[in-house]
Order: sequence, then structure tokens, then C-alpha cells
Amino acid sequence: MDTLEELHYFASQIYIVTKTEFLESVQIVSDRYINHPKDGQKQIVTMSGNYAHEPELQDFGNYVSQTAWNILLSQGYDMDSSVTFFQEMWTQEHNKLSSMDTHVHGFGAQISAFYFLKVPKNGCRVIIHDPRPGKVIISLPIKNDVDVSSGSNQIVFTPQAGTMMFMNSWLPHSFSRNVSEDPTIFVHMNLSVAPAPSPAVEII
Repeated sequence: MDTLEELHYFASQIYIVTKTEFLESVQIVSDRYINHPKDGQKQIVTMSGNYAHEPELQDFGNYVSQTAWNILLSQGYDMDSSVTFFQEMWTQEHNKLSSMDTHVHGFGAQISAFYFLKVPKNGCRVIIHDPRPGKVIISLPIKNDVDVSSGSNQIVFTPQAGTMMFMNSWLPHSFSRNVSEDPTIFVHMNLSVAPAPSPAVEII
């Protein structure tokens, strides 16, 4: 039997790192921005406003933004004269039975990131979907759903508190239903790219 040369192109990268050192500072700001109903009734999902500008999160924001820049550079993009910046940074609190359908992020977003603050047992899981519509349409039945293979249509991740995930914003993703009595809480961030500011020139 011939040995075929196997080549892999057009891969979809997901980047994961554990950064528990940011949990306390991010949680403080998140708690300040999340708005719970005054009547005490829990909503299925609660989302905060944007807080990327908060000075308490400077170290956190610098880490996320620099990592996004490094990712784009490693993927082959010319980043030498560009900078990454936050379009938005907000908290999502998914209470019991909350989930989120498959979606991508447009409007110039290049990297999307999640930072998980609280993940109860049986909480939301992150589902990454195959971004190739042609393959999804004609996909064959999978022999073993447990094994990750070239035929897999989706990959499921179970995060922990302190888990940080990065991905290209064009990559379809969703969140499974939270069947826990406790909320899954995470920070969602979208970053874009802009030309780096020109250095100031002193006129004498």
C-alpha cells in the first residue's frame, strides 16, 4: 500500500492558558458593572456594559492585547506597523438553562477572547464549530463522537475559573446550556487591529 504524504492547511487555532492571577481584579470590576434586577429575580442571562477602559484592568488588558497581537503575528499576518485594541470587554452571567447559539464576531473584530471567572459543575461549556460550510453540509456520520478527528464538526471545551481562551473572531462558537443552579460567569472580549501611531517628531 502506498504511503500518502499528509498535508494540513487552513487550520483553525484555539489558544488556551490559565491565568488565575487576574481573577480577583477582574472580578471586582465585573461585579461593579453587572446589573442585577432590583426585584432580586434572576434573569436567564445578564450582560454588563463595556469596561475595557477601567484603569484597574490595565495589566489584564495589556496581557490580552499583547497576546492577541502575538497570535496574529504567529499566524503570518504583518503586524509590524499595527497595534491591537479592544473593541469591547464585557461580562456575561449565564444562569440556569442559559445558553448561546452559534455565532461569529464581525465589525472589524480579529481576535475574540474569553476569561472565565466562575464555572460551576455542569455549567456552560465552550463549543467551537467547523467554520467550513461546504464540509459541514456534506459531512458524513462520525464513527466515534468522543475522538477528535478531521471529520469532527465541533470541539467541546470545559473551562475552569482562570481559563483564558483566544480565537480568530471568524471562528463560529457557542455556549452549551448551563444546567447548574449556579451561574457561569466570564469576560468576553473582542479585539481589532489599527495602524500603529507614528512617533512624535520634535520640531526645532
